[in-house]
Amino acid sequence: MLTLVVLAAMVACAAAVTVDLDSQDGVSLRVQENTAGGLSIIMQRNTSTTTTSSHLMWLGRYAGAVGSSSSGEELVVHFAGNQTLHLSSRVIHEPKSGTVISVAWKAPVAARLVDCLSLGSNNWYGGPQQKRQYWPIENLVLAQYSYVTKEADNCAVVEPYWLGSDGTYVFVDSKVPLFVDQNVIEKKTTCFIAEVKAPYSVKRRDRLEMTYVIGIFDNVREAHEHAVATVLGKPTGYPDERMIKSPIWSTWARYKSAINHDVVLQFADDIIRYNFTNSQFEIDDLWEICYGSLTVDENRFPNMSDTVNTLKSKGFRVTMWMHPFINKGCEPWYTDALNDNYLVLSEEGSEVTSWWNNNGTTSAHVDFTKPAARQWYHDRVQYIHDTYGIDSFKFDAGETSWSPQIPVLQSDLDEQPSSITTEYVKSVAKFGPMVEVRSAYRSQELPIFVRMIDKDTFFNFENGLPTLITTLLQMNMNGYTLVLPDMIGGNGYNDGRPSKELFIRWLQANVFMPSLQFSYVPWDYDNETVQLSRELVALHEQYAGEVVRAFQRSVAEGAPVNPPIWWVDPTNTDAHAIWDEFLLGEDILAAPVVTEGATSRDIYLPAGRWLELGDPELVREGPVWIRNYPAPLNVLPYFIREPSPSSATTPCVAGMLLLFGLITNIFN
Repeated sequence: MLTLVVLAAMVACAAAVTVDLDSQDGVSLRVQENTAGGLSIIMQRNTSTTTTSSHLMWLGRYAGAVGSSSSGEELVVHFAGNQTLHLSSRVIHEPKSGTVISVAWKAPVAARLVDCLSLGSNNWYGGPQQKRQYWPIENLVLAQYSYVTKEADNCAVVEPYWLGSDGTYVFVDSKVPLFVDQNVIEKKTTCFIAEVKAPYSVKRRDRLEMTYVIGIFDNVREAHEHAVATVLGKPTGYPDERMIKSPIWSTWARYKSAINHDVVLQFADDIIRYNFTNSQFEIDDLWEICYGSLTVDENRFPNMSDTVNTLKSKGFRVTMWMHPFINKGCEPWYTDALNDNYLVLSEEGSEVTSWWNNNGTTSAHVDFTKPAARQWYHDRVQYIHDTYGIDSFKFDAGETSWSPQIPVLQSDLDEQPSSITTEYVKSVAKFGPMVEVRSAYRSQELPIFVRMIDKDTFFNFENGLPTLITTLLQMNMNGYTLVLPDMIGGNGYNDGRPSKELFIRWLQANVFMPSLQFSYVPWDYDNETVQLSRELVALHEQYAGEVVRAFQRSVAEGAPVNPPIWWVDPTNTDAHAIWDEFLLGEDILAAPVVTEGATSRDIYLPAGRWLELGDPELVREGPVWIRNYPAPLNVLPYFIREPSPSSATTPCVAGMLLLFGLITNIFN
């Protein structure tokens, strides 16, 4: 139960503002005037051994001096320019004690509101998905960054959520025309900016508000659990279990758009010949006569029903690639959609936009905020499903920047333009548990895979292998726990297919993630790669049940499926900074090698007793650093937490791992 706390220290007009906020035991909070203008929230944490005081938040960085203020159940402060701040605080006691501060600004539409969070010496999590996905995110540099999903920077998943290692979080309301400035206005500072300018509508918005909450808890896990329960949400179900257990095989990275009936069937035959299992076969780009037609190109697939039936006779389910665009000249579909008002229009009334498959023309984007357009799109996809026996679909794109700018959408103006992303993924999720999407905003409840946006075939942070782990953590800690890792080895956009080393290390990193996706294949290398790949796929399949249990826990509690290692040791400052390890559930720790040429690595184990490679004879007591752990190319380092009565994993997990065999002995 939440208890409304009356703010202490009644403040009269034009007096200096100093207000103590009631808070949980061990924490003291004070609001006071900042000498440079606006107000500061000062936080003091007290433990049995230490007392630390820090500047938590600067409210109204450019608001100037306080004009007048009053307090009762909330503090109300007036500033010049008709800017008003409402501040309230409440203490909660269940399930954990904490304090939640609510901040609400109101100002004229032409104003600019800036509140700045001090990052201090903490590690920080959450924030936007990025091409260079560093994690934790306190060193991320964002300059007046429009906080919407967009093509730029691979920003396909974005939540206005910052989570600190000290147990503090900030969550900004979805109606705020939000920009984020981190480490630019001031180092070690994240500024949340509300301003009505592109990509938000200047023509149609008539007010400016900025609303957010600050949660303060004893540790980072408790803070995140509260955020999940109150602002982030949790999935209502989880994806198809065969997709979890066995690999997806996609045409995309290996063949790009050079696919046809013969290519597809030869690929399927190779998968069988090399004795690999499957969850499904994905026919990616290009199968349409023109983009947006949703009509099979019979020059490529003379009889798509025959193609699909043949694949199914070989033991594959079949999925197809979809997108929300129609290219200009793709007739009659483009003109029909335009005449029927099914396309997103800009404020200038134009449907014209672009995407990566324009093919020398322009395109339009289906408006999923319109019920009639959603139904039209759904019916056309359903026709493909029914006519050819397609099992499900991969839905690409969905970011706001693909719409014509500035879009006029049929949704709450204050939710635009982000509503196009939310409505798109909610609409296509209706096709069932085999669906995958790549963009997300305020849609954590959907029971489908959210795919990592395309990764590049590198060993570095330029969207390469290390970012497979950091993106996994970023998504999980934004509440998107049903993560589909991108294709093993990346997409080969720049330097072609991955090297043998990169391919194997990528597959190793993927093993304890929720699903495997192949397009580049082991038999393009050598027998050693094929053998090792089979063993790693088998290891993933052996513990697919652990993924399912982690998914079930996420549905029940909102827990991350692949959390950072601090999840089981939330006050451990060493664990807070680890980016190249992750957990599956709470009892399996993966520490893959992601550095080119490396044959060993340092590994940090959080608190607990950890069985090295699942071997009960090799027990490591955490917290501990293991320096220079041997990891040649055929070794995936992992550890199993020793079962205990409170363990989330079944007691047989370590024994099963040992029965499967130590991966170090694959070739012995």
